Amino acid sequence: MSITVVKFGGTSMADAKAITQVADIINQDKRRRYVVVSAPGKRFSQDHKVTDMLYACYHDLQINGECADTFNKIRERFKGIVQDLGISLDIDAYLDEVERDMHKYNSAEFCASRGEYLSAVIVAKKLGFDFIDAKDLMIFTDNGEFEAELTNERVKQVLNNVDKAVIPGFYGADASGIVHTFSRGGSDVSGAVVARAVGASLYENWTDVNGFMSADPRIVANPKPIEKLSYKELRELAYMGANVLHPESIFPVRASGIPINIRNTFCPQADGTMIVPELDDSELNKRVITGIAGKKGYSIVYIEKSMMNSELGFVRKVLAVLEYYNISFEHLPTGIDTMSIIIPDSELAAKEDVVVERIKSVVRPDHIEIKSGISLVATVGHGMSYKPGTASALCGALAKENINIRMIDQGSSEMNIIVGIATSDYERAINAIYHAFQK
Repeated sequence: MSITVVKFGGTSMADAKAITQVADIINQDKRRRYVVVSAPGKRFSQDHKVTDMLYACYHDLQINGECADTFNKIRERFKGIVQDLGISLDIDAYLDEVERDMHKYNSAEFCASRGEYLSAVIVAKKLGFDFIDAKDLMIFTDNGEFEAELTNERVKQVLNNVDKAVIPGFYGADASGIVHTFSRGGSDVSGAVVARAVGASLYENWTDVNGFMSADPRIVANPKPIEKLSYKELRELAYMGANVLHPESIFPVRASGIPINIRNTFCPQADGTMIVPELDDSELNKRVITGIAGKKGYSIVYIEKSMMNSELGFVRKVLAVLEYYNISFEHLPTGIDTMSIIIPDSELAAKEDVVVERIKSVVRPDHIEIKSGISLVATVGHGMSYKPGTASALCGALAKENINIRMIDQGSSEMNIIVGIATSDYERAINAIYHAFQK
């Protein structure tokens, strides 16, 4: 029988009612044998995510040497879930152990990981599945680098003898047993790692939306849902802000060609979005673009110098300055005598003056300036490379709305066009592009 690995996000763990829904979903399909869970998320808009509360505990430990007040709120949250589920579980014993160990290890990563740990303990008890601690599966180096291949072998070995299991997402451990975490939202990655290792035929990622939309519904009214998209399209959209799925979660499943199905825990009858290795011809011919996503908070470093194109090593010297100051960049469109470097404001903060002065001393440009208040909007879709006039339609849509393009960049795959525009035009730009293609 084929295997389906399922991952449930924070809203699916938020309270007993949601967890009961999760259990019903798992029990409806015997192929759903391995379950990865997140920490409890918000129950309502003014609520707090458990992971945020755990980070607050760590902060309290650093300032006051204890975190009893904050941890008591976490304790009551989990005790309430267990009580409302009506399961026989001594959750106080687990909570006492967690509180002791938070003082013992005094680590932000350890503290943050305990929400997933406790969620998995509870869900395993509710389902009658085995609980497998992620620290015994996910292998990290001492400096926190994830060991993908060693982990793959470890998960294969452990789960080969386990018929059904619940596994905490988000974290693992190094050889000394010290807990390390993925970046925020990393439970998606944990689920993908398990799917690859057990040879799953499908990786279901359950959240609180009916899959990907072709644009942010907070910006575009009633955007069309995306029924199917490719791994590459997912990477582009997720990286540019469509945060339904962690952008790194495709790497474990890509090598094995395992599809990902984004589903809604609270609307399980919806098919959601299927993410596949490649789109077939019918999908490519059906649409020009797949989706639009964007990010705010960028600056552009404009550099001009006559005969730049003939100066050997010019770009390398400029980028060496950024490397010296530990600054990463997003895009690097160039002309004969000009180049533009798109940099997140968070990377450039408080370094603008020293960066400019160092670039001046290294390459002696004719002109250099930094323009802030820039946002990036990515239009993504494999179908774009098959349709002449796509860039023209996109630029025309922005021109019609009197939106100036500060930067334009197209990937070599021809499946994305990224424009830089003033942040004040951000929402209007997304709407203009969306309505130019979704008619």
